[in-house]
Amino acid sequence: MNDLFSGSSPRQRDNQSVEMTGTGGGVNLDQFFADVEVIDNDLRDLDQTRSILCTSHDRSKTLHNARQLNDLRGEMDADVSQALTKAKLVKVRLEALDRSNAASRTVPGCGPGSSADRTRTSVVNGLRKKLRDSMAQFNELREKMAAEYRETVERRYYTVTGERAEEAVVDALISTGQSETILQKAIGEKGRGEVMEAMAEIQERHAAVKEVERSLNELNQVFVDMAVLVERQGADLEDIEGHVNRASSFVRGGTQNLEVARKRQRNTRKWACIGIAILLLLIFILVLSLQPWKKKKKN
Repeated sequence: MNDLFSGSSPRQRDNQSVEMTGTGGGVNLDQFFADVEVIDNDLRDLDQTRSILCTSHDRSKTLHNARQLNDLRGEMDADVSQALTKAKLVKVRLEALDRSNAASRTVPGCGPGSSADRTRTSVVNGLRKKLRDSMAQFNELREKMAAEYRETVERRYYTVTGERAEEAVVDALISTGQSETILQKAIGEKGRGEVMEAMAEIQERHAAVKEVERSLNELNQVFVDMAVLVERQGADLEDIEGHVNRASSFVRGGTQNLEVARKRQRNTRKWACIGIAILLLLIFILVLSLQPWKKKKKN
């Protein structure tokens, strides 16, 4: 598989992407589709990483030991970091494809609105749509983690204190992760050991959620930057399609007008022939009625 960032320079890669075939005179899109396949594989890797994160998050809900939660947090941090790196790489590669598409439009017969240009633009926008869908799924995961973290804090608070936590208490636990002051009453009633274990869990979950949330927010920003390009490129493609459709409409209209003109021309010729025939017939009848040859004989 040819990688988009192999040893050749960007200008050389662009020239390869728009290389003309020797016999057919068409554009060779082999390199373009090879680069597309690389990005497609990266997008599949992103989906796989998201699936792993979902599994890790589900597993975290069954853990209550702070050390186990810390180990799992390390795994999740690594997965999110990998997804962030992959997303940035996809962004760079998509931008490289945009430059390649721009270079392709300078080739005769491959300008804006041409079949090759529409193919390239449509494929790149298809990749961006996949990336946008992936962004939405990562955002759903981030929101799910935040909501379930809140539920876990409420549940652990009830387990330790036997009371339902007020919204302000839960907000304080979530925002700071510092639970010793809030659970001071429970420490006096149930003993420090049991409560400290719950506090350690809450604090570890807080650290895990905040770190993963920070990385997911950074990942989301990469996606947002690319989403802007998706909308812009989508508008460009629709504009190109509109021009092509209008041009096709003009061609169809011109063809229809030409056909009407041809019919009129044929009708004009037909009526001209009929008129000439009638005129000749009238002359013939007039000659027969006058019979000028008989007058010559009388003279």
